[in-house]
Amino acid sequence: MTRAELRENLGVALATLRANKVRSSLTILGIVIGVSSVIAVAAIIQGLNRYVQDKVESLGSRTYFITRFPPGTFNFSRLPEHIRQRKYLEFAHARLTAEASPSVEFVTAFGTRMAAMGMSGAGVNEVSYEGQRVERIILRGIEPEFLQAFPMFSIEQGRGITRTDDTHARAVVVLGNAVADSLFGPIDPVGKQVRLNGKLYEVIGVMQKESGMFGGPGPDDFVLTPLGDFRKRYPEAKEMVLAFSVAPGRPAGEGREQVEQALRRLRKVPPAAPSDFDITSPDFLTSMWNQLTGALVILTFVISSVGLMVGGIGVMNIMLISVTERTMEIGVRKAIGARRMDIRAQFLLEAMTLSAVGGILGILCGFAIALTVRLLVPAIPAQISMLWVGLGVSISVGVGLFFGYYPANRAAGLDPIECLRYE
Repeated sequence: MTRAELRENLGVALATLRANKVRSSLTILGIVIGVSSVIAVAAIIQGLNRYVQDKVESLGSRTYFITRFPPGTFNFSRLPEHIRQRKYLEFAHARLTAEASPSVEFVTAFGTRMAAMGMSGAGVNEVSYEGQRVERIILRGIEPEFLQAFPMFSIEQGRGITRTDDTHARAVVVLGNAVADSLFGPIDPVGKQVRLNGKLYEVIGVMQKESGMFGGPGPDDFVLTPLGDFRKRYPEAKEMVLAFSVAPGRPAGEGREQVEQALRRLRKVPPAAPSDFDITSPDFLTSMWNQLTGALVILTFVISSVGLMVGGIGVMNIMLISVTERTMEIGVRKAIGARRMDIRAQFLLEAMTLSAVGGILGILCGFAIALTVRLLVPAIPAQISMLWVGLGVSISVGVGLFFGYYPANRAAGLDPIECLRYE
């Protein structure tokens, strides 16, 4: 088919679609729904992937975390017996492990007290100042290296917790940005006395604003105290987490191996037995997130495929009706020299144009949905990907080609004499 013939057939296809606007609009509705759902979900997932990746990159690739239970565990009762019986990690393990691991820059311990199901020592915390009160904060006992383990956390006002604060179990706190704002508003909180769970503490610093992932609890809701004070006041909060960073210039695997062997010796794990703790890198968050979004993408494709199939069947039905309605036209065209290929191309182009218009409208609707989500829920940073835009157009055109072939082939196979006699 020459370029002129293609242009002519496309013009005929567009004229036919314009002549049947309502019918064409109803036909492409399924395609619009299918493509828009794919584009919207893809935009949301891509934005969240970028967000999670940025968070993981901010932790660095040389920082690791040691936990008693496997990370991502939310229901401890379902864990195997040998994992549930693991001993608690101890704060002293941080110093002893660091001394036995020359490739490690630091090892630090921290404990958390918050109202959470399944957490040892969980409790509702509150902090108050002159009638203002904030409840359900995340209380965390830390050592000075805590901010090195979490580089995205930084001090905006005042100072952080020092080794002296920790050693002497001083009653000092560093407030999360949202907590400080709720208690003090425009007043400088550094140097003020707050009451934390009934005890007076001096505010020595305020953390830089850093909300939690996807709008959930995060550093803005933290209240940090020296680990020495935390252990003295909350002996029931036995769950400790260790964090360590491999020294620059040393292989990450070597540092991790040294820490694991040192901790196994401290916890008296037999040589042939598996470690009774878990060491994870920040990449774990990425892999876990990819698994979640992977399942979501598959589910979206399944749901969208139903919409696309419905739309494709609608296109085929409309094209079959169009073939019947235009039987006389087909006979006239064949009588004046139109080839089977020309008739087939004309109806295929009509079907593909119809579905392509549905795809474009679906992309625009997907854009609108993603933009609305981003405006209404800033914690979900939807991002439009040109890859998915191209994929949406390709899928819609492919639907038109697949479902339009049978009507087009049927039109091309009609006998011109029978067509001219058709009423």
